[in-house]
Amino acid sequence: MEGTCASRAEQVRLGMMTVETGVVTREELYDLVWTIPMTKVADKFQVSSSYLARVCTALRVPRPERGYWAKLAVGKAAKAPSLPEPRPGDQMAWSRKDGLPTPPATKPHPATEPRARAPRPIHRVTGTHSLILGAKELFLAGREVKESEHLKPYKKLLVDVTASNTGIDKALGFANDLFNALESAGYRVVIAPPDAKLRRESVYEKEEPTRKGHKHDPYGYSRLWSPQRPTVVYIDALAFGLSIVEMTKSVAVRYVNGKYVRESEYVAPKASRRHVDHTWTSTHDLPSGRLRLVVYAPQWNVSWSTTFQETKTHSPASDIPRIIKTLKSSIATVTEKLAEAKRQAGIRQQEWLAAEKRRRQEEDQRREAQSIKDSRDELEQVIQAWVRAFSLEQFFQGIEDRATALPEADRQAVFLRVGLAREFVGTHNPLDIFLGWKAPLERYVPLAQRNEVDDSGDGDNSAQE
Repeated sequence: MEGTCASRAEQVRLGMMTVETGVVTREELYDLVWTIPMTKVADKFQVSSSYLARVCTALRVPRPERGYWAKLAVGKAAKAPSLPEPRPGDQMAWSRKDGLPTPPATKPHPATEPRARAPRPIHRVTGTHSLILGAKELFLAGREVKESEHLKPYKKLLVDVTASNTGIDKALGFANDLFNALESAGYRVVIAPPDAKLRRESVYEKEEPTRKGHKHDPYGYSRLWSPQRPTVVYIDALAFGLSIVEMTKSVAVRYVNGKYVRESEYVAPKASRRHVDHTWTSTHDLPSGRLRLVVYAPQWNVSWSTTFQETKTHSPASDIPRIIKTLKSSIATVTEKLAEAKRQAGIRQQEWLAAEKRRRQEEDQRREAQSIKDSRDELEQVIQAWVRAFSLEQFFQGIEDRATALPEADRQAVFLRVGLAREFVGTHNPLDIFLGWKAPLERYVPLAQRNEVDDSGDGDNSAQE
């Protein structure tokens, strides 16, 4: 019993250290909620117990039921369930700055479930996906935009959909169908966890490329809304980014009474002598109502993407089976790119280490040469000071020797003047000047000599500045 208490005390101590850092892992949170009551854990994180319960649900951390601590006090509490193994896309840590994690799309596995990897579901997932649920209201409750512009919601932790006011229903509907189809195939669709360190591909909304051969305008500036973190699907353990955008098309518009209207919708007033048409036409990029899906590798060191684009005769929903097939067939390509990127990163790391070693060696040689130069210069100054001190001493001593042959009054006058001169120039002990001099090794110890001392284990080998 004492060992159990000591173990719990150690868990609490480590847990409190976690609270101080502001970041808690799944394992640490699991230890905390099964060691001390949820209310006390929540107080340490400065959140409510209900908020912390939602964090546990999102991180798939089982927590004690009501009455657990009372039962534990009388020895009737059930054994704590084990922590489920993480799945691809699960958030592995939480901090207050991350906010409330996105809850899992499916119910967490029961605590009694074996840790072996669950088989892919064979049933068809229907209904509203968790990322789509309530998303429309959040998109509409955003910054004020013109009728022909894409929506710009205030909330940044949203599904990666970019559409206009008139196209948001279609875009979210397609996203929901795609996500459900992916979930039905056994692939998780989530907003990337904050600790996954995944990037979002830049979105190009124009239906036609601006320059031949360029899918993305390298010189353009996008004013589109972008989410805080990408929306990803995990094909096994590999993440693919998903971004849906309502494309824009170059359309002729006419400026009428302070706003632009499509030329096709403009009705000119009847001609009359009194009426003068003060309108003019130009070309603007307006939402076309057609969608583009960008599938990409969200890893920072990999460049890979493909697009599925709606046309007037081809709906995006009909592409869903081909999208899933493309994702599955692209695993090998992206995995190979990741391996190559890792290899290149290793090469760059070795090159950096070699360059850093050269820099240290060059700096070591420079400082060693500087220490020698400084010692030589200072020694010359010591020699000059020594010669000057002895010259002055010989000068004053010679005057005093000459004065001994003078009459008493004259001799005292000379000694008085010598005293004034000595006081004026000051007294310097040449030995003190020499003892203040530093040899090169007292200024800086070269790396080679420091390493020799390290190997022999003699004393402190820190560099002397």
